[in-house]
Amino acid sequence: MGGIQQGLALSGARGIEARLTGIPGLEVVRERIELWRADGACGPQHAHVHALLLGLRRLDAINIAYGAAAGDGALEEVASRISHFAEDELDGAWMVARAGGGTFLLIANEACSRERWQLFADQLAEAIARPIAVPSGVLRLSPRIALIRALDDESVDSMLDRLGHALQGVHEQQSGRLAWADGEVTPPGRSGAQLEADLLGAIDRDEIEILFQPQFSLKDDRLTGAEALARWNHRELGRIGAGALFSIAERADHVAPLSRHIAHKALAAARNWSGDLRLSINVTPADLAFGSYVRQMLDLVRESGFPLRRLTLEVTEQAMISDVTLAAQTMAEFSSQGIRIALDDFGAGFCNFRYLKVLPIHYLKLDRSMIEGVASDKRDVAVLRAIVAMAEALDLKVIAEGIEEEAQREVAAKEGCAYYQGFLRAQPMSAAMFEKLARAAG
Repeated sequence: MGGIQQGLALSGARGIEARLTGIPGLEVVRERIELWRADGACGPQHAHVHALLLGLRRLDAINIAYGAAAGDGALEEVASRISHFAEDELDGAWMVARAGGGTFLLIANEACSRERWQLFADQLAEAIARPIAVPSGVLRLSPRIALIRALDDESVDSMLDRLGHALQGVHEQQSGRLAWADGEVTPPGRSGAQLEADLLGAIDRDEIEILFQPQFSLKDDRLTGAEALARWNHRELGRIGAGALFSIAERADHVAPLSRHIAHKALAAARNWSGDLRLSINVTPADLAFGSYVRQMLDLVRESGFPLRRLTLEVTEQAMISDVTLAAQTMAEFSSQGIRIALDDFGAGFCNFRYLKVLPIHYLKLDRSMIEGVASDKRDVAVLRAIVAMAEALDLKVIAEGIEEEAQREVAAKEGCAYYQGFLRAQPMSAAMFEKLARAAG
């Protein structure tokens, strides 16, 4: 048995690794795939089991150069990025598992073509390769990915074996970071240049759709607003989520026009929301670096007629790595106009607490990894309690993201979180569906 295959076979027994990343080992993968195959209602129409195995290069060198804590932090961040990317991009059921060392397995019960799965993997590699801030510097990882579209009734062991061989092969290559299992030919799909060209016309063709993820009060379960999420309905590849969409936009130097378009559509849809429902819009690193971003965003909001006081801008730690001082100045300008600021994905990566000191923020939005285990793990509850206590001391409200079970909602409410969003109450929905939900709640 080869080194990668041996690591895969042993990883189910490595409980410490599962705790490190907050995700399960491979034993759960077998159960999940059996469930998908036994129950056709688990996935979209024409869903098929897809999988990819992601391996990190130079992990040992990172541990030597930066220390084991940095290596562990990098694995935490990679696990978080995979989960967030899958949540943004996939319509069907999915799960991430730790496969030993610096290797992760993602499985999905997804209705998509081989070309679409390959695009998903390529954009995921882009997301993982982005800089990761650690206390001792900035890390840059080099992911390699093996892909598979499972055969009908293929065993999980067979899938893992084929993926392991393919990943070993791509690790040995001098160039290229993707490989299909068993030497399957990489489908032509659409080149990066073609996708960039497609995106330049996507706005004019109205292919960018805005969905809304409802948010609720934990005190009384009242609807309080929604987060705007972008999807690209590509004519050939189907629906492309926000992660891949912005990755393509970065390469095409088209982030600023795309962000403006998304904000414009979201504000227009929210203009007629009743009551005090809030709209949350995500801010990208490119937005913060753009000199006239504040002026342009304020102009958009005023033109839309949506009240400034009901707008929240969500910014991640990743968006502030390059220039925290500039980010603080930008957010202060927004805050002075009545717009609120949320620090998104809090708990992922290293959680630089300096941001809590220098940024004019109003909300901490917890990463889903901070919520996943609170219904069953006392340590997870203790961490949540400490974060909420710190937030209260700083006069910040806590938003819990990724609430999928009633038990999670109950713990989040008991520990003092103010708001939540997640599949327990509602999945992302169209503007029309959200307006219907708002009318029913009003």
